[in-house]
Amino acid sequence: MNTRYIIAATLAGHFAAAFAALGMPPFYDRILRVALHSDAVYLAGWFFVIPTLLAAFTNPWWGTLADQFGKKRLLLRAHLGLAISFWLTSLAHNVWQFGLALTLQGLLGGTFAASNAYLATVVSGDRLTRQLTLMQGSARAALFLGPALMGLLALNTEPLLLYRYLAIFPLLSALLVSRLPANEPLKARDLTCAASASNAEGIAPFRMYGLQFAFVFATVVTFPYFVPYAEQTLAGLPQAAPGLLFGLPHLIYLLCALPMSRYLGRQHLLATLIVSQSLLIAALLGQACSHEAVAMVGWRVVMGAAMTAAYISLHGLVAAITDAGNAGQRFGSLEASTKWGAVAAGLAAGVAAARWGLHAPFLIGAAALAFASIQALLLMTR
Repeated sequence: MNTRYIIAATLAGHFAAAFAALGMPPFYDRILRVALHSDAVYLAGWFFVIPTLLAAFTNPWWGTLADQFGKKRLLLRAHLGLAISFWLTSLAHNVWQFGLALTLQGLLGGTFAASNAYLATVVSGDRLTRQLTLMQGSARAALFLGPALMGLLALNTEPLLLYRYLAIFPLLSALLVSRLPANEPLKARDLTCAASASNAEGIAPFRMYGLQFAFVFATVVTFPYFVPYAEQTLAGLPQAAPGLLFGLPHLIYLLCALPMSRYLGRQHLLATLIVSQSLLIAALLGQACSHEAVAMVGWRVVMGAAMTAAYISLHGLVAAITDAGNAGQRFGSLEASTKWGAVAAGLAAGVAAARWGLHAPFLIGAAALAFASIQALLLMTR
């Protein structure tokens, strides 16, 4: 089967699943009030964390099973698990049943790590770096488009009933994946690229997970309170402007990831990571001090470009320590570090904003990136 078709089918399957999974969390508050008739709207924040937390625990285990029993089988399992959990979510009649269904989403999902692991059996080296960048773009596109389209659909449909329709997306993804080969032998050129990258800049896996954790923590810590911060700091904004400003870095990633990946992610990976994280530090500090919309737009654009370059360099570092044999465990553990970073960021943002103000998460993110950049510099100089 043509390699491009395999890659396209894997990306399409992940986008469909991610679109369904990322489109509904912003409407948990409405689900609690309208569908479950509950006044405990504070639970929306807890429900947002539950699938992420459970995925952090289970992804390494699923990844190890993928190495033992095959990446395609575990990718099918992830899509089918998501479809089952969505269908069960649509049947919830109270808060406890809804929470249990979200728990199953965290336990049975994991399509991002499973898709990456399967791609590692098809390509490696520079090509794997580019595909990981496209996979991240798939997640960003789902994060950008999912809530907007779900908001339109939710206007005339009961929120919980949407989950029943959304279950169709991972089912279609599973059907698409079922047509793919169980294993695609890597080409000799790809194996050479992977070996060259590993010899040039391969680092210990646990250090890679630490760099990923710090980067995700530093970017996600600004997410929960960015909209109220923009509303409070930038006077006279149109009602839709804070949401557009929030999505701007993700849009920059979608626009710039593919062209930038043609030049980055091949060599000097740690140096690229340090430079991009330094730009991201400047962007975070600039946003913490911005009081005008024009300045905020500029810093959000810089944040998007720096975030894109950092992701590409991280993907290159991951590709350097990954092969078809260990891809399941590697991407499972890497995704777990991402989930832990997101959970820690959410908790830190809540505490910091309550104690020091809405600008504090930007400062915490900048400090985390500074620490991570020092660690990367030490790795580069060894």
